[in-house]
Amino acid sequence: MSLPDSHPRDGGLAARLAETRRFSETLCEPLSAEDMGLQACPEVSPPRWHLAHTTWFFETFILKPGLSGYQPFDERFEYLFNSYYNGVGAQYPRPQRHLLSRPGIDTVRRWRVQVDEAMQDLLAGEDDPDLLALVALGIEHEQQHQELLLTDIKHSFSYNPLWPVYRPRDDDGAWAAEFRWLNYPGGLVEIGATDGFYFDNETPRHRQWLEPFALANRPSTCAEYLAFIDDGGYRRPELWLSDGWDWVRASGATAPLYWFLEDGAPEYYTLAGRRPIQLHEPVAHLNYYEADAFARWCGKRLPTEAEWEHAAADRPVVGGFVGNGRFHPSVAAAGDEADAPLQLFGDVWEWTGSAYLPYPGFAPAAGAVGEYNGKFMSNQMVLRGGSCVSHRDHLRASYRNFFYPHLRWQFSGVRLAQSMEAPRGPSATTLA
Repeated sequence: MSLPDSHPRDGGLAARLAETRRFSETLCEPLSAEDMGLQACPEVSPPRWHLAHTTWFFETFILKPGLSGYQPFDERFEYLFNSYYNGVGAQYPRPQRHLLSRPGIDTVRRWRVQVDEAMQDLLAGEDDPDLLALVALGIEHEQQHQELLLTDIKHSFSYNPLWPVYRPRDDDGAWAAEFRWLNYPGGLVEIGATDGFYFDNETPRHRQWLEPFALANRPSTCAEYLAFIDDGGYRRPELWLSDGWDWVRASGATAPLYWFLEDGAPEYYTLAGRRPIQLHEPVAHLNYYEADAFARWCGKRLPTEAEWEHAAADRPVVGGFVGNGRFHPSVAAAGDEADAPLQLFGDVWEWTGSAYLPYPGFAPAAGAVGEYNGKFMSNQMVLRGGSCVSHRDHLRASYRNFFYPHLRWQFSGVRLAQSMEAPRGPSATTLA
């Protein structure tokens, strides 16, 4: 099943907004009223909350200050659906969002209709570039929450022993591309956003020195990660960072999230239900500690975010995205370019070895909207590239995602890297 996840950026802001808002509703079509309130842990949110919060964003930051005579749907919602914007006011406690049975989904949808109609009225006569930029931010923000809606409902469904099917899919059993090392000579490069839409944390563009390095041509697979498990990967403290080993012991983890290895053929829970693990797919749902330990077991490391961006800078945004309707990582085709990386975009977010910190000269935007990214630049690690539930037109080489190192409910995987002793031209070698 194909979904309309991508819409041309030259189609007009009002059209992009309308399509984005419709897609949120499309993603909720397979869900029951009971599903809409599920929240399995504090890090995830109920689908109904995502629909409400994205509506809150447009009403709070755009309609109330920007549309003369606009009357909020319900003033109380500003408290209920504020996520973390202290500049706006207090927030309802995040771990308790599942307790908000009211407003019900019908009320939230009426609110969405009011906000959508008001936004279209506003855009029909608006040419203020600052306000239009804020609308564009709201669109990208809703796309982020569409991705979260899918990862969150998967996590909540995973606690149900009936293994709910969000949407069925077929597996093709394809083989992964042959593993190859791609060598990069390093040197003085530039990273950071250049043009088009980008978030503030992607700026300013700046110079970065890279030592020679090599990058795997594809993400690591389930089969490769199973070999790590079979070799005692979760029982060997020498492979783990200190905090990572503490996490292993405290969590009792023995495999990636959603994996079942106890009986017979290995299985995992997916949004198509509990299924046999497809060995040649990219391994997903690893946290940073697991990705780092796997890389150490391989005798390699994680790439820095600068290395990753340098390798991706001239690559097309192709891969498995939310629009293919799989909601699960795909196997990369071998492709025609033996010396080019595969699946840099989509399928699985790729952990880097870089802490989420500001670029040199970074300054957040003024006001409450400036809390969007800058306030989280502490104790988190950077991921790059997007996943199988990301929008293709939401991603670019400079995009910086970030999560705490212990979290793994996202579709997060690993691409190996290694340092090189001497500069080499771009080339490919096969892993022995």
